[in-house]
Amino acid sequence: MRSIGEMARDSGLSVSALRFYDRAGVLVPDWVDPVSGYRWYGPGQLPEARLLARLRRVGMPLADVRLVLAGWSGADADLVRKLLDAHLRRLERGLTDARRELSAVRALLERRENPMTPVSTATARLTVPADGLAAALDAVRFAVGTDPDLPMLGGVLFDAGGGTLRLVATDRYRMAVAGVEVADHEGDDARATVPAPLADAMRALLDGAGPARLTVDGDRVSLETSGRQAAGPCPGQEFPDYRRLVRLPAGRRVTVDVPALREAVRTGPVRARTPGEDGAVFDVTVLAVTADGAVTVAGEDAGEDGEGRDAPVLETGVNREFLLDALAAGARDRLVMEFGDPTAPVAVRRPDDEGTFSLLMPVRLEG
Repeated sequence: MRSIGEMARDSGLSVSALRFYDRAGVLVPDWVDPVSGYRWYGPGQLPEARLLARLRRVGMPLADVRLVLAGWSGADADLVRKLLDAHLRRLERGLTDARRELSAVRALLERRENPMTPVSTATARLTVPADGLAAALDAVRFAVGTDPDLPMLGGVLFDAGGGTLRLVATDRYRMAVAGVEVADHEGDDARATVPAPLADAMRALLDGAGPARLTVDGDRVSLETSGRQAAGPCPGQEFPDYRRLVRLPAGRRVTVDVPALREAVRTGPVRARTPGEDGAVFDVTVLAVTADGAVTVAGEDAGEDGEGRDAPVLETGVNREFLLDALAAGARDRLVMEFGDPTAPVAVRRPDDEGTFSLLMPVRLEG
């Protein structure tokens, strides 16, 4: 017999997914302890669980999954083949529809006029405190993208206007925003995407330095402080409008003890390594928000399998490495986390600085 934690590890399904499939009557454990409620699975259930994980990874509807499992256990190979073929045809039709819609979007994009003033026309000179700029760079650097097909995401956006210099970075799966107050601003409001190597060179100048002078002149940007300078060109592609991406619905706000949560995330249970859109694999941590306003790592309470604890009011899956990066970049012992629903980004904010925060895209959980 396997405990639910062992079954999750061996099958590729998360503990929460196994609970869901039990409640749905799809994969019911052979025995449930009447006192503790712990679930135990028989040896013959592991192949079914692995099959279930594969079917859900390719998006097969739960109703069809039930029939496949029934046909599998009943050795009805003809039924199983028909269901697999039907789902493959649905996927192929969906891909054809997706290609058609994306072609239409590209055509609209080609006809669309860009209302924004090109970055190459902007000229601005800013003076900012070196320690503030260093802290802002440290808060966003982890979220810079590395996809060569999206070079506009391979740097840090410097967005100057309204007395604040905002720094923004995103790789699509996470976003970080930080601000620093501008002491002096001459010229236009300006936006410049600073490539990651140049941003790193700028950061190296800031430790123990005096005021930093940032200059945006067309498609070039430079930073000078204490008689040293880092300068270079900016990419021609426009950084996305991050303001549209940070408008989140109201949700639960929870203050967390960062060292304790980091240790729980670092050592706690994870879902099986999950393939990303780019073919990469990563570990998923499931964060559970309880009714009393606590954030825990799902599966940690009441023994290694996480059974016997009160059901959380919300569970959200996030990339474990990205979460650890965001907690470290927050640079505080206490941070505020915001949760909407399981499909909404998770926000990580500083309690003393609402303008500095990270957003983590959620990972869809099985079931």
